[in-house]
Amino acid sequence: MSRRTSAARELPEAASVFAALGDPTRLRLVQRLSADGPQSIAGLTSGAGVTRQAVTKHLTALAGAGLAKSAKHGRQVVWSLETRRLEIARRHLDVVSAAWDSALERLREFVE
Repeated sequence: MSRRTSAARELPEAASVFAALGDPTRLRLVQRLSADGPQSIAGLTSGAGVTRQAVTKHLTALAGAGLAKSAKHGRQVVWSLETRRLEIARRHLDVVSAAWDSALERLREFVE
């Protein structure tokens, strides 16, 4: 199966990722989980500039998009990043990027 066909089949999953990451707070949460690993809501709220309830709401949205998951560790709920959907979105962006590269190359050849 070609990369383009695979990306087209995965487009609905990629779209939910892009929609979830369109919010700056959710994007920052993904960045923190990526850089620092699994964290509790208290840890993610620290320095986030938003309330614990807002962080919980955004984490729930990320989980709905398949980007985060929670696990109970004793009395704490720890959130971690799910990378499968990010990989799907990356593959979709690779296809779009390749199409743009091709179009720009054709334009360059035309201009020359």
